[in-house]
Amino acid sequence: MPHPSAPHAHVDALLLRAADGDREAFAGVYDALAQTVMGLACRILRDASQAEEVTQDVMIEVWRTADRFRPDLGTAKAWVLTLTHRRAVDRVRTVQASKDREVRAGMLSPDRDFDQVAEAVEDSDERRRVHHCLETLERPQRVPLVLAYYQGMTCLEVARALSTPEGTVKSRMRKGLEQLRACLEAGS
Repeated sequence: MPHPSAPHAHVDALLLRAADGDREAFAGVYDALAQTVMGLACRILRDASQAEEVTQDVMIEVWRTADRFRPDLGTAKAWVLTLTHRRAVDRVRTVQASKDREVRAGMLSPDRDFDQVAEAVEDSDERRRVHHCLETLERPQRVPLVLAYYQGMTCLEVARALSTPEGTVKSRMRKGLEQLRACLEAGS
C-alpha cells in the first residue's frame, strides 16, 4: 500500500484526534472534507438540497463514529467518502421507494378524494377554485395537503405515509399553502 501523502496524513491525524473528542480537530476534518462530501452527494443525488442534507448527516456520523476509522485500512478521506456514498445511495433508494408507493397509492385510489369533495360541493364557486388551485400545485406540495386536509392526517402521519422527514413535509405544506393562497387571491 502506498505511503499516504501529506494532506491525507494530516486529515487522518485530525480524524484520530476527533475520535478522542477533539472538536477543533473535527473542525479541521470538516473543513478538509465537507466540500468533497457535498460534491459526491450531488453527483449521486442530482439534487442540491438533498445533497446538503446527506452532507450534514455524514459529517454528524463522522463526528459520532470517528473512533471506527482505521488508518491501516485506508485514508480518512476514503472512509468519509465511503460513508457518503452509502448514505447517498440509501437516500436515492428511499426517494425511489417513496415515489413507487405514491404511484401504487394513486393507482388504488386515483384522485378519489378530489371527486368526493367536488361532488359534495359542486355548485360552490369557492370549492371549484380551491380544487383548481390544488391542481396547479406541484405534487410534492399537493399530496401532503390532500392527505392532511381531506384525509385528516397529522403532519407526522403524512410524513410516515410518504416516507419523508416530518420537517420536509411541513416545509412542503407551508409552501403549498402559500401557493394556494396566492392562487385563490388571484381569483383564478
